[in-house]
Amino acid sequence: MSKPTDKPHKATASDVARLAGVSKWTVSRAFTPGASISEKARERVMAIASELGYRPNLLARSLSQKKTHIIGVVIDELKNPHTMLMLDTVTRQLQQRGYMALLLNIGSGENYRAVLSLADQLQVDGMLFLGTVLSDELIAVAREMHHIPLVQVCRNNDEPGIEVVSVDGLRAGKQLGELLLAQGYTRIGYMMGPATRSHHTLRLEGLQQALNEAGLPLDVLLTAGAYARECSYAALTDYLNAQAPDKRVEALFCENDVLALGALAALREGAGNKFMAVVGFDDIDEASLPSWQLTSFSQRIDLIITEALNRLIDGRATPGGVWSQGELRIRRSHLKP
Repeated sequence: MSKPTDKPHKATASDVARLAGVSKWTVSRAFTPGASISEKARERVMAIASELGYRPNLLARSLSQKKTHIIGVVIDELKNPHTMLMLDTVTRQLQQRGYMALLLNIGSGENYRAVLSLADQLQVDGMLFLGTVLSDELIAVAREMHHIPLVQVCRNNDEPGIEVVSVDGLRAGKQLGELLLAQGYTRIGYMMGPATRSHHTLRLEGLQQALNEAGLPLDVLLTAGAYARECSYAALTDYLNAQAPDKRVEALFCENDVLALGALAALREGAGNKFMAVVGFDDIDEASLPSWQLTSFSQRIDLIITEALNRLIDGRATPGGVWSQGELRIRRSHLKP
């Protein structure tokens, strides 16, 4: 019969203080950057702490200071490569600032209130919505969290209590539209994902502005139903099958790169010898592959996330800064053969 093993004792600040011959508050100051403590006392505390394997309880300290250094990150499109780019960027930048991310995945249809209430109970210092479509239910829950800053990135909203840090979609959409017009295309279409209000991104409005200035209408508006490659593939395949080659649009502006790649795949299989230019938005890694060479628009997520965290953590905003401009990524998918 085996002997019961004693549960290992986790070293406490009191243990370190006793062996170092100092008070608990001196131990606390030794682990607090910038705190007043002699170098000799700090070195002794650190040596004893290392010997005992002591680490300060940052969560308890944070709660006592009314600041947890945790930011809730809300996502609803984890399968989207652009979302993963945003998540990678925000976690890196938070860690550089001494913060942690609490990931809240609301894409599975689970109750928003339960998910966000958990973040509220953990006393997050702020909430960041990464390109999230804000439903009425989600906004209602967010309103109850008015005691912390709320910032949405890469998508606009109509809620005054939620700050927006997003690229100038109107300007970006117009730039892409003008790029297509410069190639001589006169029949241009647009493909959106879900049938959400277009002013949440303003890309369609930007394209329409470019077309209006050229005296042209938007030839067709396709709805994929979701930001999924298979959905845009199906939507464009249906369009190709329904339209005679000489009646089809000459160029298609897709709301994001995932839709654009699905559209390009459909064209390779179902367009015959009829060419159609395609542009996307987001500049995901796959867009630059030689097999696609997708012309796209980079939102400069690094700059957008920096601005969002400045607002969440420091309460410091730079309206209309470089972060709102983005950059065209010109490749070959928009060019005539």
